Amino acid sequence: MLDITSRWRPPAPVPHAEPLRLIALLKTLRSNPLEAWTQAHFDEPIVKTSLAFGEVAVVSAPAAIRHVLVDNVSNYRKDNLQRRMLSSLSNGILTAEGDEWAAQRRMFAPIFTSKTVKSFAPAMMEAVDALCERWNDSKDQVIDVSVEVTRLTLDVLERTIFSDGLGPNVEEVRTAMRTFFDTVGRIDPFDVLGLPAFVPRIGRLSARPALRLLDNAIDNIIATRHRRLAEDAATVPRDILTLLLEAQDPETGRGVSEAEVRANILTFMSAGHESTSNAITWTLFLLSQSDEWRERVISEVEHEMHGPADTLAKRLIQTRAVIDEAIRLYPPLAAISRVAIGPDELAGVRIKRGTIIVIAPYVLHRHQRVWKEADFFDPNRFLSPAREQIDRYAYLPFGGGPRGCLGSIFALQEATLAVAAIMKNFELTLAAGHEVWPVHRITLRPRGGLHMTMRKRSPVQSRKTTATEAGYTMNKHPDEGQDVR
Repeated sequence: MLDITSRWRPPAPVPHAEPLRLIALLKTLRSNPLEAWTQAHFDEPIVKTSLAFGEVAVVSAPAAIRHVLVDNVSNYRKDNLQRRMLSSLSNGILTAEGDEWAAQRRMFAPIFTSKTVKSFAPAMMEAVDALCERWNDSKDQVIDVSVEVTRLTLDVLERTIFSDGLGPNVEEVRTAMRTFFDTVGRIDPFDVLGLPAFVPRIGRLSARPALRLLDNAIDNIIATRHRRLAEDAATVPRDILTLLLEAQDPETGRGVSEAEVRANILTFMSAGHESTSNAITWTLFLLSQSDEWRERVISEVEHEMHGPADTLAKRLIQTRAVIDEAIRLYPPLAAISRVAIGPDELAGVRIKRGTIIVIAPYVLHRHQRVWKEADFFDPNRFLSPAREQIDRYAYLPFGGGPRGCLGSIFALQEATLAVAAIMKNFELTLAAGHEVWPVHRITLRPRGGLHMTMRKRSPVQSRKTTATEAGYTMNKHPDEGQDVR
């Protein structure tokens, strides 16, 4: 183990001195887009490049980013590349535009308020308890933390979206979910070249059967929930599925269509599962490499763990600072892209109509003009008073502006609770010979997983009594045979 307290540079690709040529760029975008950036991207506020499908401007000046996402948002819409990559999520809030997007945003925003998300804390803690119980049966075992945490976040999604379970074919549905998650959002060279949608994307063909199975399973779950709501709404769990089905546009009174419910369930699952699991994974890796912060987190967790469950995540200030630093270095959202509908000016640079605007949180969070010692691990950035000095548009792990991620509060609460419980109960050290390297898929994940030796630190402390004292109702989860709040 490294004895590190400060000034540690976590693993990341070294930027190129010059841009890659087209063929090399296409290969890199397919294997790991993170390795395509040049040093100029981390030094200059705007870098413009001409590619086969048009001009691209990578924007890393916070004021210019605010201009694109907020001040002149009507001039920038989602580009065709992003639409092609996310085509399987059509009809959902992630891909909707204009009035359709605005209506969905109004309908779904109440589902992800801080108050509502707090009500999911006990279900999240039950999933974390299940993970700890599995690990508690092992001793000095090398595990792939990324796989284990993915299983955890999938469990959380099942408990908070589908409290009645996934139906009779649970493992088939879970396998389909994993296949879908591994494929959605992946950059295909044909997308970059702008080939028509009818040209098959080889990398996504394998996901089609999984998506069909997933669509059918979700349709059946929705139909069952509709029936239960019609028969006796008082007995139906108040999970995300129920809240989606009951959602209405406060301006028009319109409800959510079946296609919108399905698309947004897939959206919430793919975004919530992947982003949260990687946030937890990277945090555990970074803590394993820093004696100072590991001890600070453990001390805080041991002090706060026995308070009310619904406010635990808010009380874990230093734990949250480490998570915030982890998603600064390895942000869940790899890139935000827009197309300029008309000409504009950003940071003194003229932008032509049709220019693709790319805001890459990975680049922004490591930009030399925006962050001090940008490549180094330092959670102190996110503790007061330093935290208050961070420009709102210098830190975008979940996007920003009107289209910022609705589920960010949910993801951060889940990540904080999971990291706290794992650090309290287990010691994780990087497995001998295992090299950690970030790779960009839908988010940034460690290539080949994160292999760590897991040892029990102390007996797992159950939080069921505390959660009950917090006043939550229990709902039975038929898949696991455990109580879910």
